[in-house]
Amino acid sequence: MPGSKKHPPASVFIKEAERIVKEAKERGLVLRIMGAIAIHLHCPKFAGLHRKLERLGERMFPDIDFMSIRESRKKLPEFFEELGYTCDKAVMAIFGLKRHIYYGNEIPMIDVFFDKLSMCHEIDFRNRIKIDYPTVSLADLLLGKTQIVKINLKDVKDTVVLLREHGVGESDDETVNSKYIAKLLSKDWGFYYTVTTNLKQIKEGLPTLKALNKEDISDVRTKIDEFMEAIERKPKSMGWRMRAKIGTKKKWYEEVEEVVR
Repeated sequence: MPGSKKHPPASVFIKEAERIVKEAKERGLVLRIMGAIAIHLHCPKFAGLHRKLERLGERMFPDIDFMSIRESRKKLPEFFEELGYTCDKAVMAIFGLKRHIYYGNEIPMIDVFFDKLSMCHEIDFRNRIKIDYPTVSLADLLLGKTQIVKINLKDVKDTVVLLREHGVGESDDETVNSKYIAKLLSKDWGFYYTVTTNLKQIKEGLPTLKALNKEDISDVRTKIDEFMEAIERKPKSMGWRMRAKIGTKKKWYEEVEEVVR
């Protein structure tokens, strides 16, 4: 497996992620950046806060995550090979229809998902992947963080910075689309439960993040309240209401399948 001995700084990951998306676009391939790198690119105003939260350290990014679509899948191995990456053929043999993994000399690993992000909960990108560029949409970035049942501190910090930078509204134009999120969660009680539980946890934990000042805390709290109001206000489906009666007595999420490398 190719890989560098020294973990490259965050700036190298950011530059390479942007380069790959640009190269893909020029070749007619669809790739969008996900995760912490995407949040960093979307939050230039509060990049300083990201650093104060110690989220922009030397090992901030372990890899680069991309979302793609089925139509681009067959061409990606050759594309990444031309960029100097090696495909994990074992992973492709097992997960190839929904996921590819590539290794580089400087960037340790690139993870590419197709059509959907299927982790604790499923996020469908087929009709949303082209909403933004070079990343997935802000709403999908928020969902990607808050769909994690055992959310960690890094994901909490990323979510806080994302909300601090952007307003809450009913569009995807540099706004976190609460209308889309509320509609999605109104059909799936399990997804709703995980996201709202995490938002409440993040809100309650804001005072423990020493890098936040009073204005930061107040702003993020207000935006979380706006989200919760939009989510609760949206009428729920029959399936949602039936599943809500069972609650957490039955597992409401999927176990994340680890890829052995």
